[in-house]
Amino acid sequence: MNWLHELFQKSPEIALFFSIAAGYYIGKIKFGKFQLGGVAGSLLVAVLVSQVGVEIDNGVKSVMFALFIYAVGYESGPDFFRSLGKQSIKEIILAAVLAITGLLTVVVLAKWFDLDKGLAAGVAAGALTQSAIIGTAGDAIAKLGLAPAEVTRLQGNVAIGYAVTYVFGSFGAILVCVNLLPKFMGRTIKEDALKAENALQTGVRVYGVGQEAAAPDLVGRIFKLPSTTADTIQTLEQSTDIPVTIERVKRGKQIMEPTPDMPLQADDIVLVVGRRSAIVAISGHLGKELQDEEGMELTMQKREVVITNKALDKRTFGDIREAMAKDVRHGVYVSQISRQGKALPLEAETLIMLGDVVTVFGAENDVKRVVDKAGHAIVPSAKTDFVYMGAGLVVGLLVGMLTAKIGSIPLTLGSGGGALLSGLLFGWFRSRRQSFGYMPSGAVQILKDLGLAAFVVVVGISSGLQAVQTVESQGLKILIIGVVVTILPLVLTMLFGRYVLRYNNTAIFAGALSGTRSANPAFGEVLDKAENTIPTVPFAITYALANVFLTLLGPLVVAFV
Repeated sequence: MNWLHELFQKSPEIALFFSIAAGYYIGKIKFGKFQLGGVAGSLLVAVLVSQVGVEIDNGVKSVMFALFIYAVGYESGPDFFRSLGKQSIKEIILAAVLAITGLLTVVVLAKWFDLDKGLAAGVAAGALTQSAIIGTAGDAIAKLGLAPAEVTRLQGNVAIGYAVTYVFGSFGAILVCVNLLPKFMGRTIKEDALKAENALQTGVRVYGVGQEAAAPDLVGRIFKLPSTTADTIQTLEQSTDIPVTIERVKRGKQIMEPTPDMPLQADDIVLVVGRRSAIVAISGHLGKELQDEEGMELTMQKREVVITNKALDKRTFGDIREAMAKDVRHGVYVSQISRQGKALPLEAETLIMLGDVVTVFGAENDVKRVVDKAGHAIVPSAKTDFVYMGAGLVVGLLVGMLTAKIGSIPLTLGSGGGALLSGLLFGWFRSRRQSFGYMPSGAVQILKDLGLAAFVVVVGISSGLQAVQTVESQGLKILIIGVVVTILPLVLTMLFGRYVLRYNNTAIFAGALSGTRSANPAFGEVLDKAENTIPTVPFAITYALANVFLTLLGPLVVAFV
């Protein structure tokens, strides 16, 4: 194994990417209905790789985690701030229950197995994956008035307890949140994530990537007009309650530019565009439908328009449509209205506000005319606004450095909490002012996937060797205690959440439960199973609270053991 040690010493990045690749491969293997998943698989491989002796700078872990948690916040910001309020009380209680049951479990087991204050605090820090406990417990031990040698011994034991239990602390949270919870609820995370997403759309049908309606609402059809035709274009277009648009007219071999007062003649070939219901309603007057006709090709545009015209603010969709001149809205059809990522009903009573995104469909000149009146178009791009992203990360990391004290106990969001909060704020602000700050969904996804995978690999490589060596020298007692401290509070909190707080959506519950433990690897797996952002809002709330509640456990464990 010396050649592996030398290879990883010369190029530790090989160890990093090997662990990710092998971990995700192992994570795809199914053992019956059980599947590790890529994050847990990467952690397991990283622990094995650590045994040959390899070091990766902790700065890599910090950078990757910051990218992951900022991307999570950026993607979920609009939903998060919309969800704050009385409905968040369940997440607050759930986070408190996990902290209380975690404290009780550590104290009882420490007294039962005669652990000293240092080992007990280390087990709490590792099994509950809250590294801040190491610092708060160490400070509390230093203030006990013990001999310097004893203080040093106890503080050293904090690190030992942490090293032995941290790996399973991450792994166990994945097992409970991703595998046990869905079986307990009787539904998969993905099923309930889709259910919750559809409920958020207030009955509006929203299609996912690669999906489209078999019978789309907006269509174009070609007709050869009958001999009884005596209408002008304007008369024909307005012959139904829902207008249609004549986009092309072909008379003989000549393509003619349609104008409102142009009289139509028998055997004219027309391209009619509009809502399916309207075209079906007048199709009996349009004559024979043609499959195709030379010269009748027309490319239509679909554009998302951000409403910035203050004259349209807080007016209903129907009012705006009626007030807008017919020559302005002619040939333009609204296919969707959304606010901060949430689709709104396409009804006359729907209130339009600044920052809403309206999706319009029509010919290029028609669409441009409406965009100029309403706001500005969102131009699709594959480029990330790195100025906005970089500013968000800087702000988040600076906020994470801020510290407040309760007595002598320092409390801080940390870099992870700061980056998450900043991501939420910057994502929310971007949803209201979409002229800047763009980050393609693919870029967000790679930040989440690579950031989390690299983070857990560095954790496994950094802690794996010491954990195995400590177990070999001190036996399995600390490891087994750590397993119980990891699993029992999560299971008790899961039962409390289901039967007392009445969580009935697996995806929302999994996000909230992983957040109560600040269990980032578990949350990453939950997101992967959900395939949307539904679990993020409850996670963000419980995660922020857990950073405070679990940090406070350090001095409490030292006091009660």
